[in-house]
Amino acid sequence: MKYIGVWLDKEKAHLVTLENEKEMFKTLESEVEFFHPKGGSRSKSKWGPQDVVQDSKYTEREKHQLKAFFERIAGSLKNPQAIALFGPGNTYAQFHKWLEDNRRDLAQKAGTVQKADSMTHNQFKALVREVFGMSPDRSL
Repeated sequence: MKYIGVWLDKEKAHLVTLENEKEMFKTLESEVEFFHPKGGSRSKSKWGPQDVVQDSKYTEREKHQLKAFFERIAGSLKNPQAIALFGPGNTYAQFHKWLEDNRRDLAQKAGTVQKADSMTHNQFKALVREVFGMSPDRSL
């Protein structure tokens, strides 16, 4: 049986795969750029035109980059028995929604979807084992 735990935010995704008494850890880096547009600027003349910042351009680009990141993560989830999704913000919930819309086969296997703060690799591995009811000394 193959169980996969995924912890993700906009920067990276950590995947822990538990299968046949083996434990594999993998990290996928995202290519989502972080945009910090500054406000518009005034011209030198009094009452002159003001430059407008197009926030929609930045959010649309981020949406496309997140979609590509979600596709890479979904491509790494091969034949799981069950999936658990974790994350500190709302990216893990966006990924779950994306799975429901685009990969229903994987979305049905996502039994656990919960908020989890940043943690070390060992803490995340322990959390995944706990969610799937496996202790470190018990075989898979």
